[in-house]
Amino acid sequence: MNIIISDKAITWYKEELNLKSGDSVRFFARYGGHSPIQSGFSLGVNSDQPIDIGVSVQKDDITFFVEESDLWYFDGHNLRVNYNEKYNEPEFHYEK
Repeated sequence: MNIIISDKAITWYKEELNLKSGDSVRFFARYGGHSPIQSGFSLGVNSDQPIDIGVSVQKDDITFFVEESDLWYFDGHNLRVNYNEKYNEPEFHYEK
């Protein structure tokens, strides 16, 4: 599994979460909501510090990661995070 994140999405996260150099953004499995890959779950996002990283990517000195315990949610898919200009927010795509 890989995390691919666009520059515009990174800028959005930095502004919305007031991120500074060395901070982290966690993607995690959340009970409830809608997901095209896991029924009854959705993708959550917060600015937690990592404990047991399963996969990560570092961009603009920010670490974007998924904990080892949440890798099941992605079911072998890569996570692509783009920025949706129309809605002024990130959007998630899951790619095999």
